[in-house]
Amino acid sequence: MNEARIYLIGAGPGDPALLTLKGHRYLTTADVVVYDHLVHQRMLRWVRADAETIDVGAAAPRPLEQDAICLLLTEKAREGKTVARLKWGDPFVFDSRGKEALFLHEQGVPFEVVPGIPPGIGSPTYAGIPVTYPEAGDTLTLVRGHEGETDAPPKVAWSHLARVSGTIVTYGAGPQLAAMVKALRRHGRADSEPAAVIYRGTLPTQHTVQGSLAEIDELVSGPDQREAAILVVGRVIGLRDHLRWFDTRPLFGRQIVVTRPRAQASDLVDRLEQLGANAVEVPTIQIEDPDDLAPLDDACDRVDTFDWLIFTSANAVAYFMRRLLNSPADVRALKGVRLCAVGPATANALSKYGLKVDLIPEEYRSAEIVRAICRDHDLTGHTVLLPRGDLARDFLPSQLRQAGAKVTTVIAYRTAPVDLEAGGGPDIYRLLLERQIGIVTFTSGSSVKNFVKALGEEQAPDLLDRVDVACIGPVTADVASRFGIATTIMPTVSTIPSMVDAIVAHTQSAARQGESR
Repeated sequence: MNEARIYLIGAGPGDPALLTLKGHRYLTTADVVVYDHLVHQRMLRWVRADAETIDVGAAAPRPLEQDAICLLLTEKAREGKTVARLKWGDPFVFDSRGKEALFLHEQGVPFEVVPGIPPGIGSPTYAGIPVTYPEAGDTLTLVRGHEGETDAPPKVAWSHLARVSGTIVTYGAGPQLAAMVKALRRHGRADSEPAAVIYRGTLPTQHTVQGSLAEIDELVSGPDQREAAILVVGRVIGLRDHLRWFDTRPLFGRQIVVTRPRAQASDLVDRLEQLGANAVEVPTIQIEDPDDLAPLDDACDRVDTFDWLIFTSANAVAYFMRRLLNSPADVRALKGVRLCAVGPATANALSKYGLKVDLIPEEYRSAEIVRAICRDHDLTGHTVLLPRGDLARDFLPSQLRQAGAKVTTVIAYRTAPVDLEAGGGPDIYRLLLERQIGIVTFTSGSSVKNFVKALGEEQAPDLLDRVDVACIGPVTADVASRFGIATTIMPTVSTIPSMVDAIVAHTQSAARQGESR
């Protein structure tokens, strides 16, 4: 039996998390990924770094016709490459993947189809609209719409469709939706029939409008209504007021900027988006190996000679442990060394290596480390190893030496700026200027510095004065303050979960104040 070389994968209705496990597995192992413009860009981050990605959608610099796409897939497969064909929705529901599969069959190219959630099912679910319900009719009718890349209404027997008792779901752009709604009304569907239009379904920017069929007709017939959307017609719309869950979350619709390094942003991004926010990733720094690894390697070789090993960040843990495990030594070399972590996130990073910390200061900042150690230990003559970033201040080693310790500092990682203009990311200057951002988050002083540098030191305070600024702790807030940036949100505990909790509390408080005015 030949191994499938081309995978026709349904990407679902928008939310990247709705990709199936099988789809994710094939996507992450593919040599070539061919995708359309409606596929969420975050899915492409799961693609192998050395894989080829090809945009063939309408928004691509050189969009391909269907025949050309079929030939492209065949060519890549015959080169011996595994191809993932990633398509919005489901490959076999109102889509051309059936044509592609038939072409591959005729060419003798093995393929496999991976179903995805159709937008006509997923989007209403996220809007709190069950497309079927026992008392709302016994049929569900899916009508082809904008999937054909045309504004022309589908050729169906509207007189019959209008009389079918149940739910009708279609996907279309403004003129097409207007034509379909008018056809339903003209052929007997009641003007009072409940209906809803769902824009950008399953995404944090989702917007749902519900009303009577006549009211929806007026909406989609407007001259500026060009955006494609899911139209749902039927009594099931009445359940939305009771079943809404997605757009009632505390941060729904909020545009929140995340400035963490991309490789470390997933925890914050996931937490914000689970609460309904649209996380706008603008990484201002990236974490890299130090220019010279020799001092770090030397410290790893003699780590068992130190009394204390102090970590002030999860980055320090990751980069130190990677070099330690690459050396002749392993974690057993830390058996007699006391471990101190500046906070729970750093301690958790150590726990992943099976290491338990001996000390976490009550306040998660470097200034508290010396006081915490000296409460129970005399540091006089004790040797301390301090792996840290290249931009770390001299305050902590200076305080340790004043307490009598013999301190060795070593650069475990380097913080490098990210060129926001060259990175192909969002135009953050424009988004701030147009007031499309609600909150900007900072989790380190270096992220503040590079964000300010990207915006311009004169412009940054004015642009950020229009939004809420969330800093993970007082050290980061102090850096922001030096640039004239006021911190409006800061957790009492300097951790990502506490920071998200503080953002939610601030947002809800602001909403209550707005309602009371």
